[in-house]
Amino acid sequence: MERGDHTLITEFVLQGFSSFREHQLGLFVVFLALYVVTLAGNTVIVTIIRTDPHLHTPIYFFLSMLSSSETIYTLVILPRTLSSLVGTNRSISRAGCATQMFFFVTFGITNCFLLTAMGYDRYVAICNPLRYSVIMNKRGCVQLVGGACGIGLIVATTQVTSVFRLPFCATKVAHFFCDIRPVMKLSCVDTSVNETLTVIISVLVILVPMGLVFISYVLIVSTILKIPSARGRKKAFATCASHLTVVVVHYGCASVAYLKPKSENTRDQDQLISVTYTVITPLLNPVVYTLRNKEVKDALLRAAGRKLS
Repeated sequence: MERGDHTLITEFVLQGFSSFREHQLGLFVVFLALYVVTLAGNTVIVTIIRTDPHLHTPIYFFLSMLSSSETIYTLVILPRTLSSLVGTNRSISRAGCATQMFFFVTFGITNCFLLTAMGYDRYVAICNPLRYSVIMNKRGCVQLVGGACGIGLIVATTQVTSVFRLPFCATKVAHFFCDIRPVMKLSCVDTSVNETLTVIISVLVILVPMGLVFISYVLIVSTILKIPSARGRKKAFATCASHLTVVVVHYGCASVAYLKPKSENTRDQDQLISVTYTVITPLLNPVVYTLRNKEVKDALLRAAGRKLS
């Protein structure tokens, strides 16, 4: 089917880890293990937060939303990646590629802003504790989550529409999923405008929430240092440790992936960075919040105790 001088591409081929041909079975086993642990861990976190009354607080509401979002985020990418590692069919339809990109961008950006909401929650809890229940009421929390999802949907719609309006002359996507830049590289025309749009959006959705979290933590640390007792300071820092760990890794990976000059890394290096934020980062929530968070650990012990009794 022809459109002007260009053939209408109806299917793409995800090249994925073709340069690691002899290690593909090993990669499949590692990815499958990480995928299962991520799904199980995030499901446990969402379930325990919903069932344990002690965790019916704003920060755990945000955490349950983040875990749900991370779960969908991995479901969009990893099953197809796993099947391409052990199968010969690496093709994906144009509509399938657009759908994957849409959900990847939507939930990736939603996660960025949910982490910002969690940072704001920690700021209010430590810097304005007497007004915490008034500021972080149920309606306000739902609005923050709705705002995060809304920004994700708007940006994803803008990005996917602009990319898939381009005419494509090639079909081989040099990646293991339909990310924005690898798909744009298949276009027959100059993509400078699209690349500029992608950079502007990346700066806004990564640096703006990262900046807001940074400001929150500057204010949090200055407040904590004014606490007279060492025990009080330790307890205040402990309430932020889990969130701060996830924030550093999440924004760090996103910054390296989307804010670096486009020609700086090789394809294999780009894919390694992508593995970090599509596979490792979603695993962080259950690991960090179960190993480093006393309230979640106590809730898990209570749940285990109820099942044993």
